[in-house]
Amino acid sequence: MDTAWHIVSDGVAMAFYMLWDTLWALVVGFALSGMVQAFASRRAMHRVLGRLTAGSVTRASLLGAASSSCSYAASALARSLFARSANFTAAMIFMLASTNLNIAIGLVIWLLIGWQFALAQFVGGAIMIALLAVVLPRVLPADLLARVQQRLAATSGTDEDTEVVALRERLRSPGAWADAAGYTVSDLTMLRKELLGGLLIAGFLAGVPSAVWQVLFVPGHGAWSSIENAVLGPFIALVSFVCSVGNVPLAAALWHGGISFGGTIAFIFADLIALPLVLIYRKFYGTKVALRLLGAFWLVMSVAGLATEYLFTAVHLVPATRPVTVVPTGVHWDYTTILNIIALVVFAGIYWLYRSRDRFGGGGGYATDVVCGMQVEKANAPATAEHQGQLLYFCSDRCRERFTTDPAKFATGAQRNPAGGAGSADAAVDPVCGMDVDPQHAAGTAEHAGHSYHFCSTGCRDSFRSDPVRYAPADTGAR
Repeated sequence: MDTAWHIVSDGVAMAFYMLWDTLWALVVGFALSGMVQAFASRRAMHRVLGRLTAGSVTRASLLGAASSSCSYAASALARSLFARSANFTAAMIFMLASTNLNIAIGLVIWLLIGWQFALAQFVGGAIMIALLAVVLPRVLPADLLARVQQRLAATSGTDEDTEVVALRERLRSPGAWADAAGYTVSDLTMLRKELLGGLLIAGFLAGVPSAVWQVLFVPGHGAWSSIENAVLGPFIALVSFVCSVGNVPLAAALWHGGISFGGTIAFIFADLIALPLVLIYRKFYGTKVALRLLGAFWLVMSVAGLATEYLFTAVHLVPATRPVTVVPTGVHWDYTTILNIIALVVFAGIYWLYRSRDRFGGGGGYATDVVCGMQVEKANAPATAEHQGQLLYFCSDRCRERFTTDPAKFATGAQRNPAGGAGSADAAVDPVCGMDVDPQHAAGTAEHAGHSYHFCSTGCRDSFRSDPVRYAPADTGAR
């Protein structure tokens, strides 16, 4: 019993130390990502990715790097781009860049594994994208993709005729900055399970004896070991079910356990072939395309990881030693603690701006995905659904399907400001997700400090009950 308790407590403690070591980087990375998502033009994405050229590959890479790091959201947006006439390979490059050239993920890699791995992520990412631009058109014939694109176009909406506001004007708008804060908060909300799951799994993997890892990674056989590790890395990602920033702590644990430099990089690249995502590709594009896409991704990820290892070995950038522990244990008064305190203060300001977005004129063109909490631009929502006379917006088909399977679990109220206007004077505001709720048809209610609160779903109600102080408005009473 004591042994089991020590294993559990050590794993949880290691997960916390990894979170503490990367907290400030997560806040900075997601804040920057939120700014870019709020100010970048989705119309431009559709316009510049129509053909596969060197220019479109570069633009797809840059636009992807500036997008959300969530693998599910990236796959949904890539599908939307393809359905709206973007080249398939360019759309897949956009998706790869979203999760492999992202600022937030790069910062976490730097802190958990080392600057060499952060640099390798970008160098290897460029190699992987170049390989994919060559391989994918040869694996997937144009006539097959044309049929898939025609089917997707028939079921996808078109962009709304929204007003295009100049970037300079948006940068001066408090509402636009509130929208950026909304992206930051919603991305963190959406990815919290992947991140915490990855940290917990990595915390327990850090305690696995090195002898176990050596059996798996087969060290000491020169080039054969490097090849085996580069192929094995994506396989571990495939069966780990962890994606996006959540697989970085796992990569740190694998590097600590003995996987090669190239195998670690290939594993980081392979978050887009986690099994749940492969099933999503099958639903989007069909079984034939999904299997060929899986094979192409696995190939270029392994080759890019291996090539990066040999390149970094040639210039003496592969770390000569491995860390004794994944991260330092304990919380100390050092630069990490100082940066974390500053980051928490900054995030408090971001959260206040997000909660005050109506006051600043933000949120009009956006909706909240009631399933995952992601902020969705209405004009370019990857998926929508009608419910009780209101149009709900989703970040992906996966979230829409979860909603339509059990709508009572997620929402029975109206979408907050569904037409971009003010909410109804008779509606209450769900203090958890911010949606307008008809008190007479609310999915749940709760009492706190003498006030009644109404909720769009039982999930929001349970979140409120678990921590009412966090959600209860400090300056207004409930309706």
